[in-house]
Amino acid sequence: MKQVLSNSNRNKLIIEATIRRFGPISRVQIHELTNVRKTTISVLVRELLEEKRLLEVGKSNNPLGRKQVLLRINEGHGYVAGVEFDDERVVAGVLDLSPHILYRICEPTNLQGGLDGLIQQLRSCVRKVLLQAKVPVESLIGIGVADPGFVNSRLGITLTSSIIDFWKNVPLKRIFEEEFCVPTLVESRTRAKTIAERMHGAGEKVDNLIYVDYGTGIGAGIVTDGRLLYGQDCGAGELGHTHIVRGGPACRCGSIGCLEAIASEGAIKSRMMKALSEGAHSQVLADGDPKGITVRAILSAANSGDKIACNIVAEVAQYLGLALANLVNLFNPSDIVLDKTLEVAGNGLLHQIHQVIRRQALTSSSEHLALRFGKIGEECGLLGVALLVLEKHFEISAFRPPDFLTGPYRISKGPGVPGYLGINGRTENGPVSDFGREAGS
Repeated sequence: MKQVLSNSNRNKLIIEATIRRFGPISRVQIHELTNVRKTTISVLVRELLEEKRLLEVGKSNNPLGRKQVLLRINEGHGYVAGVEFDDERVVAGVLDLSPHILYRICEPTNLQGGLDGLIQQLRSCVRKVLLQAKVPVESLIGIGVADPGFVNSRLGITLTSSIIDFWKNVPLKRIFEEEFCVPTLVESRTRAKTIAERMHGAGEKVDNLIYVDYGTGIGAGIVTDGRLLYGQDCGAGELGHTHIVRGGPACRCGSIGCLEAIASEGAIKSRMMKALSEGAHSQVLADGDPKGITVRAILSAANSGDKIACNIVAEVAQYLGLALANLVNLFNPSDIVLDKTLEVAGNGLLHQIHQVIRRQALTSSSEHLALRFGKIGEECGLLGVALLVLEKHFEISAFRPPDFLTGPYRISKGPGVPGYLGINGRTENGPVSDFGREAGS
């Protein structure tokens, strides 16, 4: 249910949202950025300071006229809990309003327990990090879940998953809200990671971006003209299920020849195991146990010149390049950011993929394309979904952008950076959602 706010509380949220996006800023600048009167701003800022929701942080360095006291958000006045998972691991954490990760855990995913077991693990991980960080549930402004499946973000439901067979029609938003009594946002892991890299990582300040989420599955987060694409049913970016090879291996989605079936982590490991079983020699067998081989070891071996690993990675680069060339022709990005997981393969992988894209995509779309690895590691999805919760909480329809923001909608990297009008590329009309409330209210 959407919460109806008084004018006073609504104006407080407007002030907080403005300071978060452009701070540290003065009271005069807040007035210039919003529809709130100067006298109202003075009164409400005083209340926000008394409530410790804002902090005064020195004065402006304007050489002309009176120096203005600058304000910023008190990052410790509210918190976000987040959890990211796939078929191998669960990462959970608590973040402040910056957002900085205050405490984080990582543990193997419980697949043996089935649907109920995994749901219980996700809830338990959130409880663990809250306990360890000494953050009461009442201090949370929201919980974010980064799910590896096909997620209807609007409804907070995971419809299906190609990497966890039993993960179908899971109403995670309702489950978490009933458990914690805190507004919960459920997003696909790929889109959450895209937001993290776009706002705080390798895609910073890039308005036309493709982020490649790589692991057991393969997904693409697509930002065009500053807008993250969702599609009619929130299904945009299922790169792993695009058809690449005619008559190729079966994919877990039920189709054949999908990118995920021939270029994911599972495909890399299968190729190496097959080569070793046929008598090939590789440095990945340094410990002598084929069962201990990891994809990271294979990628690292390729970077070191191991012949078998190099051949496998070159084939994967060919497939990834073909898939990305199609996206380049469709969306004309300026930058492509590859999952940091792939960085261990080195710049050789980047070069091979880039060569395929340049060969297969239109010259006009690929000539100035930049390709690089991501900057954020295993906490990427956790950070991304926390950023989404914060943007939802501070989303204010009455916000009036300054002159320098008019024109194409943009996504900023976060607090204090000009250029943000909402994760979906615009300010929303209508009442503040249930995220727009005071922590603990």
